[in-house]
Amino acid sequence: MTDNREEVMEELKEEELKEAEDAKASEAEEDTQESEEAAEEAADSGKESGEEKEEEVKEEGKEESDDLRYLRLMADFQNYKKRVEKEKRDLYSYANEKIMGDLLTVMDNFERALEHDADENFKEGIEMIFKQLQDVLEKSGLAEIPALGEEFDPNVHSAVMTEETEDYESGKVSGVMQKGYTLNGKVIRPSMVKVAN
Repeated sequence: MTDNREEVMEELKEEELKEAEDAKASEAEEDTQESEEAAEEAADSGKESGEEKEEEVKEEGKEESDDLRYLRLMADFQNYKKRVEKEKRDLYSYANEKIMGDLLTVMDNFERALEHDADENFKEGIEMIFKQLQDVLEKSGLAEIPALGEEFDPNVHSAVMTEETEDYESGKVSGVMQKGYTLNGKVIRPSMVKVAN
């Protein structure tokens, strides 16, 4: 009986061991299956999150491009405003350019008249009218270009001839044949000059 008992105990132990091994094997199988499922889920969620990230990146890129487009439009508009303001200033500054050019001929004739001998009272009256005309034109932005004795500058002087002279150095303006003028800094008539050799 003792032998039987020992045999039965051994059989029971073997069965328990077998059951434990089967349980471990089934648990391992379940774990493997669960880890495979988890890996698949992770891959799917990775795809989804990758797609979501891609969409987010696209949206951010779109927002950035919208911001850049907006900034460009703002800069273009600011440049447009500055250009229009400059054109307005130029228009106001040089609106009188044509009439000034015509009045310069009148001033030239006044100067020629003053060079001739005439009755002292008449000459004095002409000088006063000429001075008054000069003042009005200067208030409007007209300025005479300095020429006699100055270095020849092709931007403001128009050389008509050259001459040999000891009074002026070479390259200096030795004579003015017609005065030149600027209107608000812009040359409207260059000085006609003789230049020393």
